Order: sequence, then C-alpha cells, then structure tokens
Amino acid sequence: MNYPVWQLDAFGGGLWIILIAVFHVYIAHFAVGGGLFLVLAERKAEREHNPAILEYVRRHARFFLVLTMVAGSITGVGIWFIIALLNPAATSILIHTFVFAWASEWVFFLLEIVSLFLYAYTFGRLHPSRHRVLGWIYFGSAWMSLFLINGIIGFMLTPGDWPQTGSFWSGFFNPSFWPSLFFRTFLALIIAGLFGLLTATWIKDANLRTTMVRFCARWLLVPFVLFATSAFWYRAALPPELEETMFTRMPSMRPFIDGFLLGSPLLVLGGLLLILRLPVGLSKVLAVGLLLVGQLYIGCFEFIREGGRRPDIIRGVMYSTSIQHKDIARLQRDGLLQTAKWVRHRKITADNKLAAGRELYNLLCLSCHSIGGPVRDIKPLAAPFTPSGLEAMISGMDLFSPSMPPFAGTAEERAALAAFIAHGLNGRSDPASPTLPEKKVTPPPFYPEQSPFVLLAWSTLGMRYVGEVSGLLSLLPPGNGLRAQLIRRGETPEIVNQGVTLTYRVDKTQDGVAQRDDLTGEMVIEEDVFVADDLRLLPTERPDFDPYPVVTIEARDENDTLLATTEMVAPVSTEIGCSNCHGGQPGNRAGLTRMTALNILQAHDRLSHTQLLAATRDGQAVRCQNCHGDPLVEAGGDPARLNLSAAIHGFHAPYLRGKGAEACALCHPSSPTGATRSLRDIHAALGMDCTNCHGSIEDLALGLLQQERKRGTTRAVALMSHLAPRSVADREQVAPRVPWSNQPDCLHCHVEYQAPASDTLANTWTKDEQALYRNRTDDSGRLFCAACHSSPHAVYPAVNAHGPGLDVLQPLQYQRNRLPLGANRHCAVCHTVAMEDEMHHPNSLRDFRNE
Repeated sequence: MNYPVWQLDAFGGGLWIILIAVFHVYIAHFAVGGGLFLVLAERKAEREHNPAILEYVRRHARFFLVLTMVAGSITGVGIWFIIALLNPAATSILIHTFVFAWASEWVFFLLEIVSLFLYAYTFGRLHPSRHRVLGWIYFGSAWMSLFLINGIIGFMLTPGDWPQTGSFWSGFFNPSFWPSLFFRTFLALIIAGLFGLLTATWIKDANLRTTMVRFCARWLLVPFVLFATSAFWYRAALPPELEETMFTRMPSMRPFIDGFLLGSPLLVLGGLLLILRLPVGLSKVLAVGLLLVGQLYIGCFEFIREGGRRPDIIRGVMYSTSIQHKDIARLQRDGLLQTAKWVRHRKITADNKLAAGRELYNLLCLSCHSIGGPVRDIKPLAAPFTPSGLEAMISGMDLFSPSMPPFAGTAEERAALAAFIAHGLNGRSDPASPTLPEKKVTPPPFYPEQSPFVLLAWSTLGMRYVGEVSGLLSLLPPGNGLRAQLIRRGETPEIVNQGVTLTYRVDKTQDGVAQRDDLTGEMVIEEDVFVADDLRLLPTERPDFDPYPVVTIEARDENDTLLATTEMVAPVSTEIGCSNCHGGQPGNRAGLTRMTALNILQAHDRLSHTQLLAATRDGQAVRCQNCHGDPLVEAGGDPARLNLSAAIHGFHAPYLRGKGAEACALCHPSSPTGATRSLRDIHAALGMDCTNCHGSIEDLALGLLQQERKRGTTRAVALMSHLAPRSVADREQVAPRVPWSNQPDCLHCHVEYQAPASDTLANTWTKDEQALYRNRTDDSGRLFCAACHSSPHAVYPAVNAHGPGLDVLQPLQYQRNRLPLGANRHCAVCHTVAMEDEMHHPNSLRDFRNE
C-alpha cells in the first residue's frame, strides 16, 4: 500500500519465491548438517587410519563448498531481492524488529565463509586435530545462523506476545522457536546424509563405496527418530486455532501434508535399502531419487508452514497484501485508493472502473495470485463468477476461506475489483435486462344479470421457484398449487362444495409449460376450497421466456353444465441466480444449466466433505431435500442437518451483507430488471421490496438459524457467528422461525385492518402455518382471503411486467377494474343487494386507498 507494486501477472502469485526459496532452504539445511557431516567423516577417517575415506571427505568438502557458497549465497541474495520487491512492508518490519539478530547472523555467515574456505583448502596442510577445529568452527557458525534465522522465521508464523509488547525477545523466542529449532537441526542432519549418498555412490572402489554409503545412510536413519519426535512437538506448540486451520480447515494444504507424510517412510526405506550391498547403478539411481524426495520433502514442509500463515505474511499483524490488521477498518471506511501512495485513480468513475479495478488487483491480489500463470491463476478461479457474483464472493471470502483476508476497501472499490477480474479478465457480464414482450390476455366474460355463480381462483404461492437439472441435481422441484372457490350469488351468497366438479386447463399455446400430463386435471374438494397440488409446471420457453402461464378454471354441475369460468396465472420461474457464482450461461431459459449444477456439487463436496459429484457419476441424481428438510415439499431430511432454507440462507448471507433487496435479487427472481420480476403487487408499486416484510438477508438467515440452534443443530452456531442483525441489537433478540410456517403477515402492519403505521416489518412472524395469509379466511371462516386479494406477492392491484392484465384477470372479469374483489363497494360481484354492514372483515367497506 505504501510502496510501488512489482506487476508480474503470469509470474506473480509468489512464483519467484517458490522457485528460489525452496531450493535455497534445501541448500541452507545442507550447509548446517553438512558441516557436522564433514567433521565426523574426517574423524572416522583418522580413527580408522583410512586415507581413502579422508580423500573422499576432501572431495566432498570441495563439492560442499561450491554448492553452499555459490548456489546457497546466490539464492540467499535472491530471496532478499525478491521479498524486498514483493512485500517491502513486511521486510521492513523484519529488519527493524530484528536488526540485532540480522547483524549477528551476518557475522556468523562471514565466519562460515572464512572457516569453510580454510577447511576445504588446508587438507593435509594442518594437523588433523587443528583441521577439525576449523570444521567445528564452521558447523558452530552455520548452526548459529540457523538459530537466528529460525527465530525470525518462527516469528512470522507464531509472533507470540510481540504484537502487544513489541519486545525483541518476545518475537524471537516465540512459541514455535524451540521445537522448530530442533526440527530443523535434525532435518539438516538428514539432508547431509542425502547429499553424502550422492557423492558416496560415485566412489569407484567397491569396499570404500559400501563403507561410505552405509555411513551416509545412518545419517538418514539415526536422526529420523528425533526428527519425527520434534515434528510432533512442533505441531503441539502451535496455537490451537492455527493448528486447526493448517491441518483441518485448509483443503489446499492436504496434498502437501500427504506429501510430507509419504516422504518420511520413503526416506527411511531408501536408507535401509542402501545399507544393503546394491549394484552400483541401482545405488546411484536410488541416491539421486532420495535427493529429489528430500527436495520435495522440505518443499512440502515449507508450503505447509507458509500456507499456515495465510492470509498473513506475519500472523496476526500484517496480511499478505502488506496491509496491517489494525488498518482494515479505516480502509473499509475511507477507501484503499484514497490511502495508497502509488496509484493513479483516486476516484472511481464509469470510465475508469476497470483501470481502478486493475490497481486494486495489484494492491490486494497480486501477492498471491497470477494472471495466466502457474501459481494460483486468478482467471480459472474466478471463471464461474459474474461481476455481481464475484463482488458478493469478495465481501465474504474471509469468513469461509481461512486463506483469504477481509476486503480492505469500500463497496465501490469492491465492485471495481470484481468488474476487472470477472469482466476485464474473463469477459463475463451481469445478465442484461431482457425486453419483455407484452402478453395480451382477455378475461372470460361475466354478466351479473345472467350469471348465478362467481368462480374465484388463485395460486398458493406468488411464485413457484424451480431449480433442477434432470438426472443431476434437484434443488427446488416443480409443484404449483391451485385453489378455487365457487360462490352462488345472492342476497346471502353461498360457497358451493357439493354437486359440482372443478377442472383446470393450462394454456398450451406455447411449448414447455409442463413436465408431465399436468396441462389438464380435476380439482379435489377440501371442505370449502377446491385444490390441485403438485402441478409440475415449467415456464414456457419459446418464443420467449414466460413465467406466467394462464390457467382456465371451469365449474360444472353433475349434468356437465358449465356454471362458471375464470382465468388465473400459475406463476413458475426457473430464474434462479446460481449462475452468478457457479458458472453456466442460462441463455433464453433462465435457471440452472448442467455446468452450474456441477459447480454447485463440486463446491459442496469441497466445503462439506461430501461425495455428491461421485454419486451423480453412478447415476444418482442429488436431491437436496434428502439431507436438508424442506417443509414446502414435506421433506423431513436428516434431523442432524440444517433445513434447506437455513442451510442456503445461512451460508450465503455473509457474502450478501448490507446489500438490501439486491441480495435477494441475486438469487431469487425478484429483480425489477430480471426476466421474471416476481414482486408485482401493490406493495411493489408503492416502492417496497423484499426487506420491508422479510427483513435484511442477515436478519432472515439469523431467524432461520436461531430455530435450528434451538433444535440442537451445531452447524447453526458456526454460521450465526458470521452475521450481525440489523433490526435488533444482538443475535439473541432475533426471533426464531421455521421456513414456510413463520412468515410476515398482513395484519402485523395492517393492525385491525387499518392503514399501517410503518412500511417496515422486522422480526415478527406468524405463529404457525395455519396463520399464514394464504391459509387464512375471512370472519365467516369460509372465504379465503386470497380469493378476493389474490396470492402473496401478487396482491391486487398487481402490475405484471409481462402483461398488465395477467395478475388481475378476475378483478377485470368481475368488476372491470384492477382492485381487490369487492373494493370500493363492488359487493355486487357476489351480493345481489347493497351491503351496509362489513361482513368479511373490519374496514372492508371503505374506499381503496392506493388506486
């Protein structure tokens, strides 16, 4: 943030660190263990009076000097050069905090250089005991370098009390210092044996080769027991939350953990095999192979250690973005572009949005991700996302991915970054607002003087959402529900429930409205209402997406005489926003594609450790309700798991915090510019949206999770920890709710059927399913509220963007206006005499307020 950025693109993401550091660390450990190897091998030659062994040691010392002093020194300088360019802020902290340690290490390193040169070039020129003193000086200096560097490296992973005290000693002798020191010391001895095998297997004399190969193999085997013990000590010394993150919550660490665990027996087995008298060629191959295994072995360890710090470069102090923890809140308030010193775009406009996003990428992403490179390439990682989906992902990425930092910027900057990655790099865009062709409808005729019956019909839900990919995934199956009541008109109208048959017929002028033979059918009487449930309807697809198929309802007597006819829409939409984050291009048919479904299953397997994708390969389609209960389809699921609504809203809400109704529209077909536009009743016309009744996504999710917590579902507690309520002071005040049973209700605002005091309802739900608007009746207990006011989200006077008459077919049919049936004293729809008294509910005879 305070330094220029080295823009690498394809070579970003830490590639240079990987290429240089892993090799350097291998050589550096050899430089420590190899020093002791030389001294003890020379001592062996003197004790056995074996000049051949001494000659081997002399040759090995020359090899050791060239490799450690040349390759080791160059890569060591290379590391300083790279870290100073990639993360100068962290480098500055390390230098200023441990300046005494660095100075001391450089002194010991100088002593290493001098002593090793003297040792390598004085074979046969000094008395053996004095010569070995030079070797001991070198080993002591090398081990002290390890001692000092170990403290600084350990500080980056476990800084201990340093963030509070700022003390050199607290940071240096950090919680992992001692186990790490012993771990690295024993590892250095093992690596010395590996390099010793490399040179020993090339000895021409068979007896000498066997002797030295066995000597080197013991360097693998003897320290290994202590090395393994120190590894367990090292892990135990890690703070519990860090240990859990590294070994449980980071799936990306699994290959390196497995590689480290696999490398251990390979090294031991290789050492045991080399103790045997193997053919020369096989010994050489095995020695080279073990050397490569050793490189991978220490590489896996370093990846685990480095990965354990993520998202930090100095754990608990500074993120890998060079931004300190203490500055996050300020940057989220004031903006990163306003604060960073080396940027061109301080203010984001429509013209510079992608360029500003590029600068934000350089500041926040480049340290870990590449663009088209081999290390954590951002392009395939972000490929499934639209700009809106990626923006949501960025806002909550730190909560579910332990390797990601919180976003350090404003919402506007987050949108610019998402636009650069999703659109600028991957060419993805948010779905364009479709042009909706007007669907013209004409209601059936009604002649009050001649018609003895009125037929009222409605849908149980204002919109039935469908999310399915045949043979692969069923998130929300089709299943529209229709309701109808037949009324005999008169001075005292009667509900007819005997001697008549009601049938439905779905408009089939377009293709694709049903999956089975659900285009026609007979409704079933249940007390005073006729019912048709589980109609597997789908929106029409050709020539245009149409989520409002028209249904004709007819009532006939026992003689098949037509008594009454009416029309309604059966709202059904596949416009579900999974593709914003899970890929796939819905095209003309909004909804799930096969690509989207596969990505969802992959994500579920990765995050929840399931095998859903494998099950689909065996021909088993995944039905979400098999595990997650769903009252809407009467699925019990697994009681130990969250219900479907709690699971989906609870997991996604942290990504959508603070977005208001936009959060709903990213997933549901409620967007005012979408293909469905499901919010179409009087409340939408007055400027209200989802959050006025259902609350924010945070409150909605917390209510569902609160109920699941009461039920004893442990996962609910973890998901609740990521959310803060907006309508109440704390989580404990959030009212628990069961999906599809505890919902907002008209009478919560329209108390005693009066004008509401507020247009916002929060944290107040119906007692149970029977109290829902769609199940409630008037004061007589027989006429359903929806018969006169229509379905939820389509309450009269509704305005449908697909056609102005679609959701008001019955008001147009019976009273030539768009108002609720009977409004403005249009009682003659059912009553053949003028009404003076309010019959159905209080305040029913007043004039309608919002025409």
